[in-house]
Order: sequence, then C-alpha cells, then structure tokens
Amino acid sequence: MKSSTRLTGADGGPLRVDVRRAGDAAATVVVCHGFKGFKDWGFFPVIAERLARAGFAVVSFNFSGSGVGEDGETFSEPERFSRATCTHHVKDLDLVLEALGAERLGFRPPALGLLGHSMGGGIAALRAAADSSISALVTWAATARLGRLWPRNQIAIWRRTGKLDVVNQRTGEILPLYTDMLDDWERNARALDVTEAAARVRAPWLLAHGTADESVPVQDVHELAARATASQVLLVEGAGHTFGISHPWRGSAPAFDRLCDATVDWFARHLRAS
Repeated sequence: MKSSTRLTGADGGPLRVDVRRAGDAAATVVVCHGFKGFKDWGFFPVIAERLARAGFAVVSFNFSGSGVGEDGETFSEPERFSRATCTHHVKDLDLVLEALGAERLGFRPPALGLLGHSMGGGIAALRAAADSSISALVTWAATARLGRLWPRNQIAIWRRTGKLDVVNQRTGEILPLYTDMLDDWERNARALDVTEAAARVRAPWLLAHGTADESVPVQDVHELAARATASQVLLVEGAGHTFGISHPWRGSAPAFDRLCDATVDWFARHLRAS
C-alpha cells in the first residue's frame, strides 16, 4: 500500500513524501535520490516496491531542492533547484526521520536503514555517521566528496558568472544553479565531508558502484570503504552511474537486478537483526 504526505522542507517549501507498507512492517528503509534525481525517477519506485514486498516499510521523498513539483515528474520549481544546498539536503533527511520518530508518517519504525544514490548516498552516509539509530546503510554510486561532482574549471566559471547551467538530459531543459550550492560547500566543508564521516559510520554498510561509472569515479567507493568500520564493496562490472536504468522506466537490466538482490538481502540481514 502506498500513501503520500507533505512535510515542510529545509527551504520552507513542500517536502513530498511517499510511504509504501505491506502490513505491520518491522523495519523501515528511507531512500535518498541524487542530484537531478527525484523519488519517482527510473529505478526508485522499483526498489521501493521490491523492499516493500520483502516486508519493509519504505519512505522515499524529494529533496526540497529537487525542482520537481506536485506532479512528481516535471521540473516546475526551478527556483528551488537553483537555490539548493547540500546542507538543506541533510536537513530534509533529518526532517523525514524526525517525522518518522514522531509517528507523523503513521508509524514508528523499530529498526531503520538508509539507501542513497550518488549525492543522496553521500547525504545518507553523513546522517548515518551522526545517528546511532541507523542500523543498516546501502549506497549506490555514492560520491566521497560532494563538491567533486564538478571539475575545477567548471567551478571557476560557476563562481565567476554566478550560475551554472545544468542540462536535464531527459527533457533538454536548462536549469540554472546559483552559487548557493558552491557557497555551502565552502562554508560547511567539514560538516559535508563524506570521506571523513565514513570513519564514524558504525552501521553495516554495503557500498555498490559500477566499474564504468561516468559520473562518480569508482575510486570513491574504495575511499569510503577504507574508512568505514563495517563495510562491504559490491563492484558491478561494466555498469554505469544508473546501473543500466533510464527514465522513464523501460524494464530492468542485469546490473540493476544484481544490485536490487544485494540491496534487499543486505537490509534483510542487518535490519531484521536489529
């Protein structure tokens, strides 16, 4: 069963949340999308349904700066996207977890896991490092350094012009990203250092990465795993950043099937034991 609700995000606008549950789920997985992603992109509803069928409650949400509006698909909130920051993303995840703890999503999970992709993987790792109630963590193609998604020469142009034009490959839209994101990295560099935070993650952590990732270097997974206390690396041979999946969903791929199986198994082993 899927239900939807709305919280107030870190930027003061709506924080749109979906909950999938099959009966009285004993453990909950919260899903964090990446940059230019959203809760209904490609593989997110698929893994959410898989986890729900496996007996988990699954909470997915759009970060307040995703830019995706009420229809769950269209970038109808470009100003929110333009002003997005990683600190806001961290706060958005905090707000979702606070709502769970206060039973404002309809239940209180006795065991809690996080799943994040790309930038969302970095955000999930930051939260897991600070929160001992996180019992299991899975990241897909997580970035070890949030600011490293952009090369230095691009950052220099961004700083000089005051904005960076981001192309939505799916729609061809050009979305301006102002320097709020850049300023945030510089102002909060230590708090947003995923590699440093990895050493403080105590939850069992599955780090999955495609060996042909075109967006986040595969070396990032090794950097994070080297710092983590209880980690396992899953290298998916030949897989790119989205593991063979595009949006809209057109069917699965062998790399994604392997990723799904490993993810469900990880949470089944480590959340049910909590």
